[in-house]
Amino acid sequence: MRKMRLWEAEPPAPLCYLPKNVQQHEKIQKASTEGVAIQGQQGTRLLPEQLIREAFILSDLFDIGELAAVELLLAGEHQQPHFPGLTRGLVAVLLYWDGKRCIANSLRALIQSRRGKTWTLELSTELVSLTTRFTDELMEQGLTQKILTLVSHINVNSEFEKLQRERGLGSEKHRKEVSDLIKECRQSLAESLFVWTCQSPLSRDDTLILISYLEKVTVEADGLLDCVNLSLLMALLYCFDVSFLEQSTEDREDLMHQLPLLTERQYIATIHTRLQDSQPWKLPGLQATVRLAWALALRGISQLSDVTALAEFTEADEAMAELAISDDVFLFLTESVVGSENFYQEEFYIRKIHNLITDFLALMPMKVKQLRNRADEDARMIHMSMQMGNEPPISLRRDLEHLMLLIAELYRKDPFNLELALEYWCPSEPLQSSTIMGSYLGVAHQRPPQRQVVLSKFVRQMGDLLPSTIYIPYLKMLRGLASGPQCAHYCFSLLKVNGSSHAENIQGTGGSPVSWEHFFRSLMLYHEHLRKDLPSADSVQYRHLPLRGITQKEQDGLISFLQLTTTIVKWSENARLALCEHPQWTPVIVILGLLQCSIPPILKAELLETLTAFGKSPEIAASLWQSLEYAQILQTVRAPGQRQATGIEVELNEVESRCEEYPLTRAFCQLISTLVESSFPSNLGAGLRPPGFDPYLQFLRDTVFLRFRTRAYRIAAEKWEVAEVVLEVFYKLLRDYEPQLEDFADQYVELQGEEIIAHKPPGFSLMYHLLNESPMLELSLSLLEEGVKQLDTYAPFPGKMHLEKAVQYCLALLNLTLQKENLFMDLLRESHLSLIVTPLEQLLQGINPRTKKADNVVNIARYLYHGNSNPELAFESAKILCCISCNSNIQIKLVGDFTHDQSISQKLMAGFVECLDNEDAEELINPEDDLESEKKQSRIHHETKIHILNLLITSLECSPPNLALYFLGYELKKPVSTTNLQDPEHEISALNQMSWLMKTASIELRVTSLNRQRSHTQRLLHLLLDDMPVKPYLADGEGGMEDESRSISAFLHIDTASKVRRKILSILDSIDFSQEIPEPLQLDFFDRAQVEQVIANCEHKNARGQVICNVKYLHRVLVAEVNALPGMAAIGQRPLLMEEINTILQYVVERNKLLQCLHAKRHALESWRQLVEIILTACPQDLIQAEDRQLIIRDLLQDMHDKILDDDAAQELMPVVAGAVFTLTAHLSQSVRTEQKRPLAVPVPGHSQYVLMLDGSFTSSPGSEGISVGFASIGDSSLHIILKKLLDFILKTGGGFQRVRTHLYGSLLYYLQIAQRPDEPDTLEAAKKTMWERLTAPEDAFSKLQRENMAIIESYGAALMEVVCRDACDGHEIGRMLALALLDRIVSVDKQQQWLLYLSNSGYLKVLVDSLADDDFTLQSLLTPQPPLLKALYTYESKMAFLTRVAKIQQGALELLRSGVIVRLAQCQVLQFLISHSDTIQAILRCQDVSAGSLQELAFLTGIISKAALPGVLGEFDIDINEGTQMELQGHIGRFQRQCLGLLSRFGGSDRLNQFKLQDDNAEGDRVSKRDEIELAMQQICANVMEYCQSLMLQCAPTFQHTVCLFTPSLSESTNRDGPRQDTQAPVVPYWRLPGLGIIVYLLKQNANDFFSYYDSHRQNVNKLQNVEQLPPDEIKELQIEATNNFGESLQKKLLDIEGLYSKVRSRYTFIQALVRRIRGLLRTVHICRPYWRCYYSNTDAVIYVVDSCDRDRIGISKSELVAMLEEEELKKAILVVFANKQDMEQAMTPTEMANSLGLPALKDKKWQIFKTSATKGTGLDEAMEW
Repeated sequence: MRKMRLWEAEPPAPLCYLPKNVQQHEKIQKASTEGVAIQGQQGTRLLPEQLIREAFILSDLFDIGELAAVELLLAGEHQQPHFPGLTRGLVAVLLYWDGKRCIANSLRALIQSRRGKTWTLELSTELVSLTTRFTDELMEQGLTQKILTLVSHINVNSEFEKLQRERGLGSEKHRKEVSDLIKECRQSLAESLFVWTCQSPLSRDDTLILISYLEKVTVEADGLLDCVNLSLLMALLYCFDVSFLEQSTEDREDLMHQLPLLTERQYIATIHTRLQDSQPWKLPGLQATVRLAWALALRGISQLSDVTALAEFTEADEAMAELAISDDVFLFLTESVVGSENFYQEEFYIRKIHNLITDFLALMPMKVKQLRNRADEDARMIHMSMQMGNEPPISLRRDLEHLMLLIAELYRKDPFNLELALEYWCPSEPLQSSTIMGSYLGVAHQRPPQRQVVLSKFVRQMGDLLPSTIYIPYLKMLRGLASGPQCAHYCFSLLKVNGSSHAENIQGTGGSPVSWEHFFRSLMLYHEHLRKDLPSADSVQYRHLPLRGITQKEQDGLISFLQLTTTIVKWSENARLALCEHPQWTPVIVILGLLQCSIPPILKAELLETLTAFGKSPEIAASLWQSLEYAQILQTVRAPGQRQATGIEVELNEVESRCEEYPLTRAFCQLISTLVESSFPSNLGAGLRPPGFDPYLQFLRDTVFLRFRTRAYRIAAEKWEVAEVVLEVFYKLLRDYEPQLEDFADQYVELQGEEIIAHKPPGFSLMYHLLNESPMLELSLSLLEEGVKQLDTYAPFPGKMHLEKAVQYCLALLNLTLQKENLFMDLLRESHLSLIVTPLEQLLQGINPRTKKADNVVNIARYLYHGNSNPELAFESAKILCCISCNSNIQIKLVGDFTHDQSISQKLMAGFVECLDNEDAEELINPEDDLESEKKQSRIHHETKIHILNLLITSLECSPPNLALYFLGYELKKPVSTTNLQDPEHEISALNQMSWLMKTASIELRVTSLNRQRSHTQRLLHLLLDDMPVKPYLADGEGGMEDESRSISAFLHIDTASKVRRKILSILDSIDFSQEIPEPLQLDFFDRAQVEQVIANCEHKNARGQVICNVKYLHRVLVAEVNALPGMAAIGQRPLLMEEINTILQYVVERNKLLQCLHAKRHALESWRQLVEIILTACPQDLIQAEDRQLIIRDLLQDMHDKILDDDAAQELMPVVAGAVFTLTAHLSQSVRTEQKRPLAVPVPGHSQYVLMLDGSFTSSPGSEGISVGFASIGDSSLHIILKKLLDFILKTGGGFQRVRTHLYGSLLYYLQIAQRPDEPDTLEAAKKTMWERLTAPEDAFSKLQRENMAIIESYGAALMEVVCRDACDGHEIGRMLALALLDRIVSVDKQQQWLLYLSNSGYLKVLVDSLADDDFTLQSLLTPQPPLLKALYTYESKMAFLTRVAKIQQGALELLRSGVIVRLAQCQVLQFLISHSDTIQAILRCQDVSAGSLQELAFLTGIISKAALPGVLGEFDIDINEGTQMELQGHIGRFQRQCLGLLSRFGGSDRLNQFKLQDDNAEGDRVSKRDEIELAMQQICANVMEYCQSLMLQCAPTFQHTVCLFTPSLSESTNRDGPRQDTQAPVVPYWRLPGLGIIVYLLKQNANDFFSYYDSHRQNVNKLQNVEQLPPDEIKELQIEATNNFGESLQKKLLDIEGLYSKVRSRYTFIQALVRRIRGLLRTVHICRPYWRCYYSNTDAVIYVVDSCDRDRIGISKSELVAMLEEEELKKAILVVFANKQDMEQAMTPTEMANSLGLPALKDKKWQIFKTSATKGTGLDEAMEW
């Protein structure tokens, strides 16, 4: 199941196919009559016979179950619109292989996300751990064997043979797609094994399996490894990889323990034996590669200090490496691995071969030295053979040469910009370039790594005393190592140093053979030698002259050095400039001189490519133009008397054409292309000929481009290379050309005393040829035609990439011409130049001379069909179509051309849809930045979409037929107005059309708003919201698409009445909310219930998702039932039975129509709701004024309610309407409250208070000004109507439709928010109003609206109460939450408490209270690390909020107590919650903040702890608790106890004054009010802690099982072992220090004083408030002033509303209650502390018992305590001293009287004495102590 969850989301087709079985076969065979259950669909479905036959074919073809084949075909049928031209069977084939591909890709992605040694993805640790465990399980189940088996069995050719037999292959595109899917499936499987070995090693058995597979691998016909075998080879190489151990990473040790190469001796022994086997593989080079990797792994292991047990194997590494070298391992890697087309597509392939080579060079230096010695010896043997005139020996090995060529080929390309070749360079001095990066590069005096030193030494040593046999390979190796900016600089420096180091020792030889000095000196000598004997002009025609002064081998060396120079110069601009500026070498001059000589074309081509590299610098390019002109490489000036042309044109026509190879032509075009881009002098050739570029352009156009198709090519791909490079020059010239007026006037220049016309700019000439029926345009269009034909084959061919690029340049040329032609033609008209040009769009409509059809634009448009594989071509094609589609006449012509051929028309439609549906399209913010290839592709796809949409928009403005109608699928052979798309008579069709049009309008509004197209958005809003007459909808046939009356507004309004109404409401009017229900069946013969059951069994979902009954299947079932009736009576009644069957069928047809109509109405209403929501949310707020917004919402709400509350309205529409009502009410509330929050003007003191009315006016005294705050637009009457209709809607839902009421409850809550008063100022001074003015102010607008709302709600009586209360107690979670929230809100404003009484009397309050126990059990299940859904928590929060609201009301509190809320709350496991959040709880208890909020939070928390964190609670847990868990829970309880006691010392002792001081220092504003709140919170905290102590002692006293020490026997407030506390600024009492009993004495004294000080004031105010109605205003005002002075600002704020006066008194009464609670708690605490005296009895010699002589009432208690104490065993021998205290008081008892009362005479065995004492005067104490 876990595997399916990971894979089921991605592929569109079924993934897991069950095998064939007989039961499924029989079930599918009967599916045409009995139907079959389809996964994901309700009921059964009848299948056509044709589909069943196709399913059987598919089942046999892929060996899958018949039911799976049916599902695959149905999926293909569903996806068929996305594959135009393909049958469902062909689509099913694609989906089948696409599913397998997705599984393979998912497997690869899972393995790639493993934790491993090579890479780390940006994933969470949990996800990486999950995928690692999961893939480990797969590997343990034999994943390697399964992958290799699948790779072996899946074969494109065999699969195609099977598909061909069953006709499972379609068009060329379908074949290509199937082939690509199969190949990608195999590739992904192989890559899965590759990424595994990159991250984790394979086991021994899996490694042997992989080796066994590779033993049988062969190469392709071209000698290369295919992509699958390449991945598997890399997988095995990574199995032997130990290079990661050189890195000091954190997980190095873990990785070493996981590597079997280091931990499993048997692994190494087995693999070593297997690779030593002399049995050759099918590919010896592949075997050699694996052996070399193994040898390097053994060498790497041998160098590890902590691996010594494998010496017997590691010593065999040299022999294994020798075996690999003897099998030409380096040659195989060069030709078959690095040469593979897939090698450079994977970064870690490149890294692996790089590591393989560098490991060999670094770890086996002796082997490298042997290769060099062998190469030197072979060179000597060859030299001796040549001197003796013999052939060189055949058996000579070339291993070092192959190694160098491998290095050259590996680093020649760097697609990922890895610059791995930098490891071969060890710079002796830092680089000056700021672009050079690296960990050690460019940093002076920093030692490079050892490996880099070794590799750099290899590069330098190989060039010392270089033998001739490896001279060229060494140069090629340097060329590969110079690929990159930094590498090129280092290579340039190397060649420069080589020349200078040998210059002093070697005189006249040009220095080292590998140096700039040697190379350029040799080049100059070669040039001088050629110039000595130049051929005459008459002998130039003989082109096969013998080589003079240079052998073939020297020519190859010269070419290699030229290629090396080209690479260095191309990458390093510093090298480019340094070489050109060198006074002795002058490379450009020497190269141009050689180009003038008779040398082979291949050498000339290399020289031109070197010039191209130099021309990348603009300063060099400028001089190159003049040098080219002077050297006459292309002959632009013919000397007098010259009989034959010379230069490159002759080379092309005579030499290259005869050889059928064109390297010189391609190199010359590349040189021109580079120079054109870098620099372009306008006076080129001045003084020798008419200045300008025209000779070069003429050669490129007439000689190269126009003749390239007719030439013969030995290599077919070279044809398209020539076309690409010459078209690139044309594109650059036209791109940089801007038509100027002076271009159209003849410019004269003086040449040799004559005035001649100068050449036009090259862009002018190109424009002229492209705006005429010129050969250039004809060839360009022909190239486009040939290109699209080649692409339509979907087959690989030579030069495919170059052809695509040439086609792209052709399309770009046409695009540029279309963009510039208007300006060009306008300037031509203004000039007097006699040129005739034709617009390109007209030329494109001309006849194609090859096909005799006007199909040029069709060929261009066909590139849209290849948008996925060639997005650049589709982009250029879409741009051209968009440019030429502006004219209506052209549109008609194009539509005819596009629809002429049906197959091509389908391709054009498919291409159009593919480009629009492309999911990779993405708009980029900075498209000019350097982007990755994927980002560039996404941007191209996005811009293609934009051009196609512009094409549609432009075409829609043209008269039909046009391209928009064609692409949108209209039938163009008849008027558009007669199609179903515009037919208003069919209600379902019209509703569906209207739905999609509204969705389109929503999207348009959304997009225009996001793009800030305000004018467009405003026009749409004007169309939808303004009050305008609605025109009657025109009937069919009155006009076509060109009729302007066929507008969107006319289409949306189906009603024919002309009235003034918002269009958005008129759309709603067009939806009939009523629905005629067919009459129930009246049957005589059939049983009605059974017929309904049969109808239900015949139901299925159609293509639109509607559940309807299959009438044909139902008819077949009923007829079969009639045929099965026995007897003659059935035959006689058959006509009546058939008539009744017809009745049933008619009923079902009507029922289907009803269901379809309801579905269409729901769809239309949903679209309407989306449109309204977009209008209210997405559109800019300022486009719709607040007043208009409220009026619009009011109209919409009233209309919606009127329609749905109608008696005939269909109940099925209620959910959609309720959702719309919710949306509208929410926006209404937001709009009104936004206006309410606008700042109000402050009334001037002394003026009467303004009274805001709901209709928007203010009543005030004369001269005062009214202020509007938000009800002016909509009015109170409209709000009342909305509320009544909302309540009617709730009642209409009845007992069902709870989900509908959920929306309505939300709407009602939003509505009730409107009447909530905005936040008032914090103090009365801020508002500049006195309390008297507040108390005497009239009723404000909010209170009035709230009262009227409540009156309307109460008018609905018990019916509404019953519905809301029932939903609050039972049903859907969200419905319960909203119903409870609604009850909360209503109860808060219900002054009469009718809802509270109904809740209590009807038992709903009891139900809510009783459910708390179940809720508590549910909440306990959420205290897990990964809890389930939190719906229960949210519901519980809503319930507790409501119960809290009820508890704040006096009557509500009584009702809750009657309902047993205390009992239910006591059953809740609160302790478990406290322990689960112990860190948070302890942080709150330790918090030093003394703000009012933090102290109130602390008061609540201590109240909870005092009732929940008790030791006895552990016994009430329902779960079994072991001893360890119990100790842990007791530990938590103990910490809570100690921290609470710490609070007592902090807030109950004398330190409380410091708390107030801190608060006064930090407080701002109303300090008196804050002090009141803080003092109340502190009193509450202390009361809670004392109550906690009391509960603890009560639990501990009876049994003494839990003994706790709460207070120390000290009369000081706390015991501090560290001495007195110095920090009085911020007192902190550690929770482990217990308070002393003195804190209780202090609290008793302090609380008694507080109580009496507040009690008198409280009693007086209560007496006055009880008669407040009879008091005159003056006394009420005086009472207010007195309360203000006594109680501070907090009282003033609470007296602002009607109950403010009483609420503050209740608050003060609560404060007094807290004091009383504390005093009682303290007294009880003293009483309960007495049992703990026994803790101090041990080792006691005397007991001093102090008794109050004045307290006659409690003398009995003192006696009982004394008797109990003296009965303790530890006090048997102690003497007793009794202090009769307070003897200085008059009412004190005498010592004798006290002794008798205490029962002292009865103590026969105890020595005792009583003394008269007075603690205040100190009398009697000394006598007692002396005794």
